[in-house]
Amino acid sequence: MLTPLVRVSARPPRLPTPDLSLAMKIANPPTTRPPKRSRIKRPPVLFNRTQRVIQRLETDLRCAFVSYWNSNNGSVCQNDVVGIYGVLRKLGPQARMILFIKSDGGSGQASLMMVNLLRQFTRRLIAVVPLECQSAATMLALGADEIQMGPLAHLSAVDTSLAHQLSPLDRDNERVSVSQDELMRLIRLWQNEVKRDSVNPYQAIFPYIHPLVIGAVHRVSSLSVKLCMEILSYHLKDRKKAAAISQNLNSSYPSHSYPITLREAQRIGLKVRPLAPRINELLLELNELYSEMGQRAVTDFDAFNNHDSQIYNILEGRGVQIFYQSDRDWHYRKEERRWVTLNDHSTWRKIERVGTRTVRSVYHIS
Repeated sequence: MLTPLVRVSARPPRLPTPDLSLAMKIANPPTTRPPKRSRIKRPPVLFNRTQRVIQRLETDLRCAFVSYWNSNNGSVCQNDVVGIYGVLRKLGPQARMILFIKSDGGSGQASLMMVNLLRQFTRRLIAVVPLECQSAATMLALGADEIQMGPLAHLSAVDTSLAHQLSPLDRDNERVSVSQDELMRLIRLWQNEVKRDSVNPYQAIFPYIHPLVIGAVHRVSSLSVKLCMEILSYHLKDRKKAAAISQNLNSSYPSHSYPITLREAQRIGLKVRPLAPRINELLLELNELYSEMGQRAVTDFDAFNNHDSQIYNILEGRGVQIFYQSDRDWHYRKEERRWVTLNDHSTWRKIERVGTRTVRSVYHIS
């Protein structure tokens, strides 16, 4: 049987051309670019402009000037004590000093510490109040030999409320603040309206307000009176008058935010007089600049991520400005249904004029 001939080609069979582009894609997969972040917004720092207003104020007042300003989200706190010390060290001891106060309040103990510092740097302290000066800020103003109030100015009561670990819960499951004034009014109302042989009012209150909360509220109320007495003692030697003022501010007003105007402040025994119109206008101009610095700057990256920056507290004197700036990212965790902070660079910052230069730095509190 004959073997069939096999025709051998001199050229190898032609294979299909490989797709080199596909091979390159497999070897080097494309990188996923993160979404481009928006340019982060931050509030303006108006040091040069505020310094010009302060220079005009010092020229008119003929003495050293210090600003203490809180935004709506700021408050009187212990860190302010170190901040105001930085301003006072720059100014040095002064025979007379003007303190501009604008604040909704905070820690009364921080107010006492600031008064103690201010009194070590000046023999005569005058507080100027063009706008609100409430709660712990009122305590700060009590440390001045004299308070000067503008047409829009008001002080407030200094009674303390307390959100204790055993305080009642509200509908959002948050601890409710309880004040001494609220408790005493409730007890008095019970005693006036209910028969003598009925149940003890405290027995009826205890199921709603824990006894330890009532004790803690009494304690912080005593603390408020003590703080006012100690602050007033820096310039008021009449202890009976100081005690009367302290008791009035702690228990004579039906609301913590009751506006104590110039006339009312004089009535309770404080040394208060009207603020000169030109000084009031300059202080309102300075407040406007601080309010511009204190505006909230939010940068939205997407529905679940943003950056928030805001200046809360500003302390300033001739040649120096110290402020606290919040500077952080916020991320919404969907599985937990809450916002969390990331990349928190919030810190105290300092701007100082050194010769002809303006030097910016982080101001280290702790």
